[in-house]
Amino acid sequence: MTAWVAVDTMSGDHGPEPAVHGAQQAIREYGSHVTLVGDPEKLEKLLKRFTCDPSHVQIAPAKEVITMDDSPARAVRSKPDASVVVAARLVKEKKAVGFFSPGNTGATMAAALLEMGRIKGVERPSIASPLPREDGGTTVLIDSGANVDCKASWLVQFAIMGEIYSREILGVVNPRVAVLSNGEEEGKGNSVSTDAWERLRHLPCNFMGNVEGRDLYGGGRTADVVVCDGFTGNIVLKATEGLATSIFTILLQGIAGSSLAKTGAYLLKPVLSEVKRRMDYTEYGGAPLLGVEGICIIGHGGSNATAFKNAIRVVDQSSKRDIRQKIEDRVRLFG
Repeated sequence: MTAWVAVDTMSGDHGPEPAVHGAQQAIREYGSHVTLVGDPEKLEKLLKRFTCDPSHVQIAPAKEVITMDDSPARAVRSKPDASVVVAARLVKEKKAVGFFSPGNTGATMAAALLEMGRIKGVERPSIASPLPREDGGTTVLIDSGANVDCKASWLVQFAIMGEIYSREILGVVNPRVAVLSNGEEEGKGNSVSTDAWERLRHLPCNFMGNVEGRDLYGGGRTADVVVCDGFTGNIVLKATEGLATSIFTILLQGIAGSSLAKTGAYLLKPVLSEVKRRMDYTEYGGAPLLGVEGICIIGHGGSNATAFKNAIRVVDQSSKRDIRQKIEDRVRLFG
């Protein structure tokens, strides 16, 4: 059976153009089958510019859009024809194996939960955000925003789901799992994290205990999967984005204000380009919402064609590797 990937083309900051362009690239490079969800008139015009194999692309009409200012759950219920809701519904109806949306994160989660539901046994779905490390590897931070208040049993399931994603999609053979805490010693952390620590050490996984925030990007205790509650994870994620932007700005200001401005810019340009390439979120496509019935990838509002292309690739890979079934099986045994 053909595995169609539903793409919300209307919710991103730049409209449907990067979605159609990214779909074109995914079809050419990976042979993907893509359902473009959105305004048919706009999408038909774009398909004339970004020519795709007609057997690999189709349009699902959706006239409404949920904006960043909308209340997520209320908007999902009041706008049944919104592009993100239609995309999730296609998965529910088995007309797509998964969907990608670069829109309102809360609305994407609400649409996935209300339309698709949770995998049997999963207490709470969670967002797994890939973070590039200095050693070239990738750390999966989970949860990074879906669940503000958590129980220890949820963190255990986050670890199980994050380990599967790290192994099956990122290619890590034996993912190292850790709990994010305020110290690496046993017993550090709040009651939820210490309880999760105790439970995780008894699971058949490569558990290495606690790691601190400084270890996320390549410190002395590097982990492949780092578990925390969504409140902490989202703060880490936003602080990281802000710090990265500030560092680039300070470097550029320093170069511009120096007596060797032209020489400095010339010498640093390849270095900054490499840093930008390694930190580029578009290479991951987005962050998966793990634990829902089907595949859901949450993208950045500013997603470009590369991000759409890679998100479609990740949905395809997740389907082929049967991530959903692996999560259900593992949670049933150990969650």
